[in-house]
Amino acid sequence: MRAALVLALGLALAAGGAWADAPQTSPRPQGSPRSAAMPAQTNPDVALLSSARPMAKPGKLKLAAMSGASVPAKVGKPGARGAVCGVPGITGVSIPPIPSKVSGCGLEDGVKVTAVSGIPLSIPATVDCATAKALKTWVDKGIVPAVGNRGGGVARLELAGSYTCRARNNQEGSKISEHGRGRAIDLRGIRLANGKVITVLDGWKSEAKLLRAVHESACGTFGTVLGPKSDRFHQDHIHVDTARRQSGAYCR
Repeated sequence: MRAALVLALGLALAAGGAWADAPQTSPRPQGSPRSAAMPAQTNPDVALLSSARPMAKPGKLKLAAMSGASVPAKVGKPGARGAVCGVPGITGVSIPPIPSKVSGCGLEDGVKVTAVSGIPLSIPATVDCATAKALKTWVDKGIVPAVGNRGGGVARLELAGSYTCRARNNQEGSKISEHGRGRAIDLRGIRLANGKVITVLDGWKSEAKLLRAVHESACGTFGTVLGPKSDRFHQDHIHVDTARRQSGAYCR
């Protein structure tokens, strides 16, 4: 009897040890799919290294792209993108062809010039490239040297007009003006850096030396130059155009 009890106790101890060595599994909850994968165990050392390394912050452009916002384009240097007629010193934009409303008018390859050699224009000059280039030559070799350092130098050119389809001097029955072909510019004054404006109307006598030098420097660069001495239609401006005459430049 005693031997039977010892044998039974031994069998019970063996069964308990086998149960302790077996892997423990938790019961699967009812209704869960059999194919559901258990999360993989992570190496604590790897996790520690990963958490210690800070994540790089996305830049402003990347954040804008992630949020769906538009990313601003890079802007070029001032003047470089606006150069027209193949000359960096002429700032403006090319414009679509201007159709002819009247026979003799129209501008096929025109530009709208806003500054020349860094000097802004009071209003954009709508002209062809030949006239735009002539204007730059006049500014560089005539207007700027004539003004010099007076009042701090030239700050802006005060224009009275450029392209417009009309007859000469706005006189009905006259030939079409060079303004109607985009070949003419009217200069009514020069603004200095100190704010003073020297106008052709008021300064032709009081600033005679300066304005006459400006007038004369346009001759040859332009085909036609008309100032206050030419007629009553040009008392308040200097008209210049690139019309070429067989007899040469006309300056008055």
